[in-house]
Amino acid sequence: MPTLITLYGLLSIVSAATYARDKRAAFRGARRTPEATLHLIDLAGGWPGGLLAQQLFRHKTRKVSFQIGFWLTVVTNLAAAAYLAPALLAQH
Repeated sequence: MPTLITLYGLLSIVSAATYARDKRAAFRGARRTPEATLHLIDLAGGWPGGLLAQQLFRHKTRKVSFQIGFWLTVVTNLAAAAYLAPALLAQH
């Protein structure tokens, strides 16, 4: 069974790649990744990669509505992880 850290790492890679793809699409004027998709990946645990990608690619950092949604996903994810942590730790 993958550890929580492994899952966060894998989802962070997916998140960062999705932000990078969206930034390229924005630059080219191509079809964009819906913000809801970015938030869903971040909510699932990819937010560390999303945060890194935002800074690295300078993407979605100035859009206030996106940032509010992003930080809500971070808080929600961390609250869920804190709630589930005792049960996950008890399994090992």
